[in-house]
Amino acid sequence: MPEHDKDDAIAYDERGLAPCVVQDWRSGEVLTLAYTNAEAMRRTRETGELHLWSRSRQELWHKGATSGNTQKVKAIRYDCDADAVLALVEPAGPACHTGARTCFHQGNLSAALHEALPGLERTITERRDSPAGNSYTSQLLADPPLIGEKVQEEAEEVARAAREESDERVAEEAADVLYHLTVLLHSRGLSLSDAAEVLLGRRR
Repeated sequence: MPEHDKDDAIAYDERGLAPCVVQDWRSGEVLTLAYTNAEAMRRTRETGELHLWSRSRQELWHKGATSGNTQKVKAIRYDCDADAVLALVEPAGPACHTGARTCFHQGNLSAALHEALPGLERTITERRDSPAGNSYTSQLLADPPLIGEKVQEEAEEVARAAREESDERVAEEAADVLYHLTVLLHSRGLSLSDAAEVLLGRRR
Protein backbone atom coordinates (compact mmCIF):
# COMPACT_ATOMS: atom_id res chain seq x y z
CA MET A 1 0.00 0.00 0.00
CA PRO A 2 1.71 3.24 -1.12
CA GLU A 3 1.14 6.79 0.06
CA HIS A 4 2.17 6.17 3.67
CA ASP A 5 3.13 9.83 4.00
CA LYS A 6 -0.51 10.88 3.63
CA ASP A 7 -1.30 9.16 6.93
CA ASP A 8 0.27 12.19 8.62
CA ALA A 9 -2.67 14.25 7.36
CA ILE A 10 -5.25 12.30 9.40
CA ALA A 11 -6.99 14.61 11.87
CA TYR A 12 -7.31 12.43 14.97
CA ASP A 13 -9.63 13.59 17.74
CA GLU A 14 -8.59 14.59 21.25
CA ARG A 15 -8.21 10.90 22.14
CA GLY A 16 -5.90 10.33 19.18
CA LEU A 17 -8.58 8.32 17.35
CA ALA A 18 -10.37 8.45 14.02
CA PRO A 19 -13.36 6.35 12.92
CA CYS A 20 -12.53 3.67 10.37
CA VAL A 21 -15.16 2.28 8.02
CA VAL A 22 -14.20 -1.18 6.78
CA GLN A 23 -15.50 -2.10 3.34
CA ASP A 24 -15.20 -5.30 1.29
CA TRP A 25 -12.80 -4.61 -1.59
CA ARG A 26 -14.62 -6.96 -3.96
CA SER A 27 -18.31 -6.55 -3.15
CA GLY A 28 -18.37 -2.99 -1.79
CA GLU A 29 -20.33 -4.14 1.27
CA VAL A 30 -19.68 -2.31 4.55
CA LEU A 31 -18.29 -4.80 7.07
CA THR A 32 -17.80 -2.83 10.26
CA LEU A 33 -17.12 0.54 11.87
CA ALA A 34 -14.17 0.70 14.23
CA TYR A 35 -11.47 3.15 15.30
CA THR A 36 -7.86 3.62 14.35
CA ASN A 37 -4.94 5.67 15.66
CA ALA A 38 -1.44 6.49 14.46
CA GLU A 39 0.05 3.25 15.79
CA ALA A 40 -2.71 1.13 14.27
CA MET A 41 -2.19 2.84 10.93
CA ARG A 42 1.54 2.22 11.14
CA ARG A 43 1.05 -1.48 11.89
CA THR A 44 -1.51 -1.77 9.10
CA ARG A 45 0.97 -0.32 6.62
CA GLU A 46 3.79 -2.55 7.88
CA THR A 47 1.87 -5.83 7.82
CA GLY A 48 -0.71 -5.27 5.08
CA GLU A 49 -3.40 -6.50 7.46
CA LEU A 50 -5.89 -4.32 9.26
CA HIS A 51 -4.97 -3.12 12.74
CA LEU A 52 -7.37 -1.04 14.80
CA TRP A 53 -7.68 0.46 18.26
CA SER A 54 -10.03 -1.23 20.72
CA ARG A 55 -11.73 1.43 22.82
CA SER A 56 -13.17 -1.16 25.22
CA ARG A 57 -9.82 -2.89 25.86
CA GLN A 58 -7.71 0.23 25.34
CA GLU A 59 -5.20 -1.65 23.22
CA LEU A 60 -4.03 -2.22 19.66
CA TRP A 61 -6.16 -4.79 17.88
CA HIS A 62 -4.97 -6.94 14.99
CA LYS A 63 -8.25 -7.83 13.29
CA GLY A 64 -8.56 -11.63 13.12
CA ALA A 65 -5.41 -12.41 15.09
CA THR A 66 -7.37 -14.77 17.36
CA SER A 67 -10.15 -15.96 15.06
CA GLY A 68 -8.10 -16.20 11.88
CA ASN A 69 -10.56 -13.88 10.14
CA THR A 70 -7.89 -11.39 9.13
CA GLN A 71 -8.49 -8.58 6.65
CA LYS A 72 -5.92 -7.89 3.95
CA VAL A 73 -5.87 -4.18 3.24
CA LYS A 74 -6.05 -3.24 -0.43
CA ALA A 75 -6.40 0.53 -0.05
CA ILE A 76 -6.75 3.26 2.55
CA ARG A 77 -8.80 6.37 1.81
CA TYR A 78 -9.69 9.48 3.82
CA ASP A 79 -12.75 11.70 3.77
CA CYS A 80 -12.69 15.36 2.73
CA ASP A 81 -11.71 16.56 6.23
CA ALA A 82 -9.23 13.70 6.77
CA ASP A 83 -10.90 12.91 10.09
CA ALA A 84 -12.38 9.56 9.01
CA VAL A 85 -10.71 6.59 7.34
CA LEU A 86 -12.02 4.06 4.83
CA ALA A 87 -10.22 0.70 4.71
CA LEU A 88 -10.90 -1.44 1.65
CA VAL A 89 -10.12 -5.03 2.59
CA GLU A 90 -10.19 -8.63 1.46
CA PRO A 91 -11.69 -10.49 4.44
CA ALA A 92 -10.50 -14.02 5.19
CA GLY A 93 -13.76 -14.80 6.99
CA PRO A 94 -16.66 -13.19 8.86
CA ALA A 95 -16.09 -9.62 9.96
CA CYS A 96 -18.31 -9.76 13.05
CA HIS A 97 -17.39 -11.42 16.36
CA THR A 98 -20.81 -13.12 16.20
CA GLY A 99 -19.76 -15.01 13.09
CA ALA A 100 -21.89 -12.86 10.79
CA ARG A 101 -20.36 -11.76 7.50
CA THR A 102 -20.84 -8.09 8.44
CA CYS A 103 -21.40 -6.34 11.73
CA PHE A 104 -24.44 -4.63 10.19
CA HIS A 105 -26.81 -7.60 10.44
CA GLN A 106 -29.59 -6.00 12.48
CA GLY A 107 -32.38 -3.60 11.57
CA ASN A 108 -33.87 -3.31 8.08
CA LEU A 109 -32.20 -6.15 6.21
CA SER A 110 -33.96 -5.64 2.89
CA ALA A 111 -31.32 -6.17 0.23
CA ALA A 112 -29.84 -3.02 -1.26
CA LEU A 113 -29.11 -2.98 -4.99
CA HIS A 114 -25.35 -3.24 -4.52
CA GLU A 115 -25.88 -6.44 -2.52
CA ALA A 116 -27.65 -8.29 -5.34
CA LEU A 117 -24.61 -9.67 -7.16
CA PRO A 118 -22.52 -10.47 -4.05
CA GLY A 119 -25.57 -12.29 -2.65
CA LEU A 120 -25.97 -14.22 -5.90
CA GLU A 121 -22.31 -15.24 -5.81
CA ARG A 122 -22.63 -16.51 -2.24
CA THR A 123 -25.67 -18.59 -3.22
CA ILE A 124 -23.83 -20.06 -6.21
CA THR A 125 -20.85 -20.91 -4.00
CA GLU A 126 -23.18 -22.68 -1.55
CA ARG A 127 -24.78 -24.68 -4.39
CA ARG A 128 -21.34 -25.59 -5.70
CA ASP A 129 -20.03 -26.74 -2.32
CA SER A 130 -23.28 -28.40 -1.18
CA PRO A 131 -25.21 -29.48 -4.31
CA ALA A 132 -28.98 -29.80 -4.01
CA GLY A 133 -30.78 -32.09 -6.43
CA ASN A 134 -33.73 -29.76 -6.95
CA SER A 135 -31.52 -26.68 -7.47
CA TYR A 136 -31.24 -25.33 -11.01
CA THR A 137 -27.90 -23.78 -10.08
CA SER A 138 -26.56 -27.13 -8.86
CA GLN A 139 -27.75 -28.78 -12.07
CA LEU A 140 -25.94 -26.20 -14.16
CA LEU A 141 -22.73 -26.54 -12.17
CA ALA A 142 -22.82 -30.30 -12.74
CA ASP A 143 -22.98 -29.78 -16.52
CA PRO A 144 -20.36 -27.20 -17.65
CA PRO A 145 -21.17 -27.42 -21.40
CA LEU A 146 -24.79 -26.60 -20.58
CA ILE A 147 -23.74 -23.42 -18.78
CA GLY A 148 -22.03 -22.11 -21.89
CA GLU A 149 -25.05 -22.94 -24.00
CA LYS A 150 -27.33 -21.08 -21.56
CA VAL A 151 -25.10 -17.98 -21.58
CA GLN A 152 -25.23 -17.94 -25.38
CA GLU A 153 -28.99 -18.49 -25.37
CA GLU A 154 -29.64 -15.73 -22.84
CA ALA A 155 -27.34 -13.30 -24.68
CA GLU A 156 -29.35 -13.87 -27.85
CA GLU A 157 -32.59 -13.30 -25.92
CA VAL A 158 -31.46 -9.98 -24.44
CA ALA A 159 -30.34 -8.82 -27.90
CA ARG A 160 -33.73 -9.76 -29.31
CA ALA A 161 -35.50 -8.02 -26.44
CA ALA A 162 -33.46 -4.88 -27.12
CA ARG A 163 -34.70 -4.92 -30.72
CA GLU A 164 -38.31 -5.85 -30.18
CA GLU A 165 -39.49 -5.59 -26.57
CA SER A 166 -40.00 -3.21 -23.66
CA ASP A 167 -37.32 -1.85 -21.33
CA GLU A 168 -38.73 -4.08 -18.59
CA ARG A 169 -38.17 -7.18 -20.74
CA VAL A 170 -34.64 -6.02 -21.57
CA ALA A 171 -33.89 -5.73 -17.83
CA GLU A 172 -35.34 -9.18 -17.17
CA GLU A 173 -33.30 -10.79 -19.94
CA ALA A 174 -30.19 -8.93 -18.80
CA ALA A 175 -30.71 -10.38 -15.31
CA ASP A 176 -30.82 -13.87 -16.87
CA VAL A 177 -27.52 -13.18 -18.65
CA LEU A 178 -25.90 -11.96 -15.42
CA TYR A 179 -27.10 -15.01 -13.51
CA HIS A 180 -25.88 -17.57 -16.06
CA LEU A 181 -22.60 -15.72 -16.63
CA THR A 182 -21.96 -15.70 -12.89
CA VAL A 183 -22.61 -19.45 -12.72
CA LEU A 184 -20.21 -19.97 -15.64
CA LEU A 185 -17.48 -17.96 -13.91
CA HIS A 186 -17.86 -19.93 -10.68
CA SER A 187 -17.76 -23.22 -12.59
CA ARG A 188 -14.25 -22.16 -13.67
CA GLY A 189 -13.18 -21.07 -10.19
CA LEU A 190 -13.60 -17.42 -11.13
CA SER A 191 -15.94 -14.67 -9.95
CA LEU A 192 -17.40 -11.38 -11.13
CA SER A 193 -14.52 -9.59 -9.45
CA ASP A 194 -12.09 -11.27 -11.86
CA ALA A 195 -13.98 -9.72 -14.76
CA ALA A 196 -14.14 -6.41 -12.88
CA GLU A 197 -10.34 -6.41 -12.49
CA VAL A 198 -10.00 -6.79 -16.26
CA LEU A 199 -12.30 -3.79 -16.74
CA LEU A 200 -10.28 -1.72 -14.27
CA GLY A 201 -7.09 -2.68 -16.11
CA ARG A 202 -8.56 -1.37 -19.34
CA ARG A 203 -9.17 2.02 -17.73
CA ARG A 204 -5.49 2.55 -17.00
